[in-house]
Amino acid sequence: MVKGSIVALVTPFHEDGSVNFEKLTELCEWHIANHTDGILVLGTTGESSTMTQEEDDQVVEHCIKVINHRVPVIVGAGSNSTQAMKERSIKYEKMGADQLLLISPYYNKANEQGMIHHFLESADAVNIPIILYNVPGRTGCSISEGAIKVLSKHPNIKGIKEASGNISYAMNIARYLNDDFVMYSGNDDMITPIMSLGGSGVISVLANIAPQQTHDIVQSYLDGSPEKSLEIQLKYLDVIHALFCEVNPIPVKEAMNMMGKGVGGYRLPLFEMKDSNKAVLRAALEEAGLL
Repeated sequence: MVKGSIVALVTPFHEDGSVNFEKLTELCEWHIANHTDGILVLGTTGESSTMTQEEDDQVVEHCIKVINHRVPVIVGAGSNSTQAMKERSIKYEKMGADQLLLISPYYNKANEQGMIHHFLESADAVNIPIILYNVPGRTGCSISEGAIKVLSKHPNIKGIKEASGNISYAMNIARYLNDDFVMYSGNDDMITPIMSLGGSGVISVLANIAPQQTHDIVQSYLDGSPEKSLEIQLKYLDVIHALFCEVNPIPVKEAMNMMGKGVGGYRLPLFEMKDSNKAVLRAALEEAGLL
């Protein structure tokens, strides 16, 4: 499993809203050159929820081809439909994904046994590592500690992206971490704290604009310098807060465009940032030396 910074990659769009594959290539190369340790496609930040299945498949195929095993490619294959998630998991494994990120079932939610079997359906169907994704702010439900205890024992379930922002929850599930089940911070403002609980890194929005720095937060901790990790974490804290002043990925795409990355706009229901929030974002980027 990856130890380090996994970028939750944005999906760049042309002015007409179509996927900009040339820019996608450029972003993948930039991340590899700047020591991003893994690349997640079709995550929340990648706006997969507004894309067609054909577009999802094209983005996955393109990134796997461009990256060509230089870093692991993790693919978001989740769905609130257990059957759809299983089918996507099988398909993306066949396409060459190194790992899968599977979200808890949103909207319909699930009781504990339903949650467990939701993930087991895919875990039993593939032979590549699965990372669970706990983000109750998006899904309206959390993966219970009891479910984690069971799921962490499955040979194909190798980790969790913990994005609840609840350090008590993270502490409770830390007891299940070992060489075969790891935890990634799903919140950029909690990378160093999660590392202190035995975490292996972060699946990051910040890495879209500061790939080397996000890598360094994790690597410093892994190298035995938690003080350095905390120093970098705190340096970019205002940027992190600005990246979430509106719903993700609106601010991070705006930041990338400010930085000249030209990733384009969004698809509805996402919309352009308020001018007041743009000013806050720009000021944070300038203060951190990113503009």
